[in-house]
Amino acid sequence: MEKEVLIIGGGVAGLCSGAYLRMNGYKTTILEMGDKPGGLCMAWDRKGYTVDGCLHWFVGSTPQQSFYKLWEELGVIQGKKFLYMDSLFRIEKDKTVDIFTNIDRLEEHMVSISPEDVRFIKEFCRGLTDLIKLDMPVENAPELSSPLDGAKMMATMLPFMKVLKRWGRMSISDFAANFKNTTLRNAWLTWLPPEFSLMAIMFTIAWMHKKAAGYIIGGSMEVSNSLEKRYLDLGGTLKYKTEVAKIIVEKDRAVGVRLVDGSELRADYVISAADGYTTVFDWLDGKYVDNKIRGYYDDLPIFKPLVYVGLGINRDFSDYPQIISGTYFSLPEPVEISGKDRNGIALRIHNFDSTLAPKGKTLVTMMVESEYGYWAEIRKDLNTYRAKKEAIAQLAIKVLDMKFPGAAAQVEMTDVSTPVTFKRYTGNWQGSYEGWLPTPEVAMLRMSKTLPGLDSLYMVGQWVAPGGGLPSGAMTGRHIAQILCHRDKREFVTTKPA
Repeated sequence: MEKEVLIIGGGVAGLCSGAYLRMNGYKTTILEMGDKPGGLCMAWDRKGYTVDGCLHWFVGSTPQQSFYKLWEELGVIQGKKFLYMDSLFRIEKDKTVDIFTNIDRLEEHMVSISPEDVRFIKEFCRGLTDLIKLDMPVENAPELSSPLDGAKMMATMLPFMKVLKRWGRMSISDFAANFKNTTLRNAWLTWLPPEFSLMAIMFTIAWMHKKAAGYIIGGSMEVSNSLEKRYLDLGGTLKYKTEVAKIIVEKDRAVGVRLVDGSELRADYVISAADGYTTVFDWLDGKYVDNKIRGYYDDLPIFKPLVYVGLGINRDFSDYPQIISGTYFSLPEPVEISGKDRNGIALRIHNFDSTLAPKGKTLVTMMVESEYGYWAEIRKDLNTYRAKKEAIAQLAIKVLDMKFPGAAAQVEMTDVSTPVTFKRYTGNWQGSYEGWLPTPEVAMLRMSKTLPGLDSLYMVGQWVAPGGGLPSGAMTGRHIAQILCHRDKREFVTTKPA
């Protein structure tokens, strides 16, 4: 008899969990509050343009990276076209600094800007080169690892201990402080939050160097639609516009969910691939927490929620370099956005993906870190809220026009999302788009997929995998299927799409 699993959330983690569980004979139902697959891996149509709210790069785009196998099993990688760009990010201040994806070119570029830092730059780039050879195993759930598995892991990691020890506990702020040159120091601090783990970005550059993290043409919905298709082809059930109100618990065991409409669904297991805070403190009333879990939500930093602007421009921008994550433009004087003065803003010119705009036209997006509370308060007055959003859109247009004269007159579409928008459509705590921020300390945390004192409830996705992103969905989805198979004494199996 098939065991039944209810999965809350049809984002990447929920779809991956459902697909792997279907491969192993479980009867699965995914409950998604929205009307599309993908959760935060989402895009939306506006006046002929597709505003992509997620995908920058895709980890696992070649077989040389361990995530490739997972994406292959999930039907995502097949038939996709990948683009590998030269620059990850550009900072245009007093000088232009490019974070190149080729390590040799990055080294040469940084040395040309700061000859006085040549020794430190070369040491850093040697570390990047060392990481090219390191591929962290992600296929097997760590909860099921044996002492022998641990010994094998240590043997795999041994050749890389020197580089991990040197850079592993360093934040971007720590790293930037080593530069004598203020241009390079400020460039790294402009690009990333100062508390961000340096090792996380070192892995990213190493993956890009070996062409293991490319951009999927078509963006976020190429991933989400592929995952939805794979899950449905495997025989899973997916219910849209279905919102959970409570997780039903009987004798300290999760037995189902109660929906907002009052109806109830029962199952052998409940998996939350939804927001962590909502799961723990709202749907379960905070009854199954300890000091460790409470401390996560009280103390750990999250990815700051965003004001996200989309602009549709009647211009192809073919004369501007293709840059993965955008360009930071400094401003002649500070401007106020979301209650904070900004000395510059970053624009992402999507001239690398013609599928996001009509022919000869281009999508441009702007991401600005913000605070949920600020926007939640403003939204109490919808007229003020809309006026604030419009002012931010006009600012983005003004900056674009400063860099590309005449662009303001070519704007055909504007779209502005705030942290409140992210919260409304995805339920994500404080409107955060990627869960826990991977500081050097947080990136090393191994978070439990279960809650203390509660049986048959599991959590997957970015709230149990610091750093978030698409890989956390694929990885934790595979792992939870392995854990349930182990519990039910089944052999875990995978299949590739026909």
